[in-house]
Amino acid sequence: MSESKFPFRGQGYDFIFLGAGCASLSLLMRMIRSGRFNNKKILLIDKEPKIKNDRTWCFWEKHEGFFEQIVYKKWDKLSFLSDEFSNTMDISPYQYKMIRGIDFYNYCFGEIKQHNNIEVLYGHARIEQKENDSSLYINDQQIEIVNTTVFNSFVDNTLKTGREISLLQHFKGWIIETTSNTFSSDQATFMDFRVDQTRGTTFAYVLPFSETKAMIEYTLFTENILADDEYENELKNYIDSFLHIKEYKITEKEFGIIPMTTRSFDFYKNSIYNIGTIGGQTKASSGYTFQFIQKQSDLILRSLVDNRPLRKGNSTSKRFLFYDKILLNVLQNKKVTGKEIFTTMFKKNKPQQVLKFLDNESSLLEELKIISTLPTLPFLKAAIHQL
Repeated sequence: MSESKFPFRGQGYDFIFLGAGCASLSLLMRMIRSGRFNNKKILLIDKEPKIKNDRTWCFWEKHEGFFEQIVYKKWDKLSFLSDEFSNTMDISPYQYKMIRGIDFYNYCFGEIKQHNNIEVLYGHARIEQKENDSSLYINDQQIEIVNTTVFNSFVDNTLKTGREISLLQHFKGWIIETTSNTFSSDQATFMDFRVDQTRGTTFAYVLPFSETKAMIEYTLFTENILADDEYENELKNYIDSFLHIKEYKITEKEFGIIPMTTRSFDFYKNSIYNIGTIGGQTKASSGYTFQFIQKQSDLILRSLVDNRPLRKGNSTSKRFLFYDKILLNVLQNKKVTGKEIFTTMFKKNKPQQVLKFLDNESSLLEELKIISTLPTLPFLKAAIHQL
């Protein structure tokens, strides 16, 4: 790997990755591991080096995944909590897993550094979209992309346009350490809906790393974010009133915003392939992204290795996109609360079936069984509206 500084004069790349986040690195790592692209000239562009633990990814899977080596923590049991229903669930054969951003970046760039055909560049990249083509500029210097495959993971500012439904999943989290054994390290709290629901769909979750250390997150599905002190106050209240922890210290903080939208995303547009969130890999009804990026990366790699056209970059069937749109419609119009929807789902269905459904891997029959347990009229009206 080489790093470039401006003035930049490189041209003639086989592949260019815009953004060095989860989507680009997941695909690039697969390309490296395949051993089929060692003779290809590859450019990876981002604004600045990835040296901070800027996020965490949580997901569930049955087997060891592509990034199993850097899984920070995994749990065999999940708790779901609400006023109407609470349960601690054994989710086997699934495991709930967590990967820290900094571990992911260090792992990927450690591998990238071993390959001289990959160039990493830090600067400002922008795409100018034309009718049937695009131009790429890096710090206002145009880069030739006529014979280049360009993967873009930069999220634009047009996630909400026209009549599309658009909510935000926004959250603030603390990693805390306690003075005595407080947590069950083999059990995570998936959703705790006992918190106040005045603002909209709101829940907390708890990811214990040990008996004395855990990540506590306060999460909302609403149209607008909160002031910082509102998140802080709610976290303090949750730790005090629900976890009953009086003495602790905060060692890390994180904040994030994930789009939840009915917008249709183009995998390919004007000579650019969109991956990650901008390529439609954030599940609109839940905000989960990591595993969908892994599926997309596998799909793209197979096409590249087999030298087939990259015509399809989304493994999600249209019916799951339709389900997501229905749920967002129900949530935005406040026909049924998110608390009621998820409580009913976990109360009346096996957790493995719910996770399979949320992962877009269930069969039509399995989906109908889950849908039949939800409030019929609001979802039927939302479905008709979407049609």
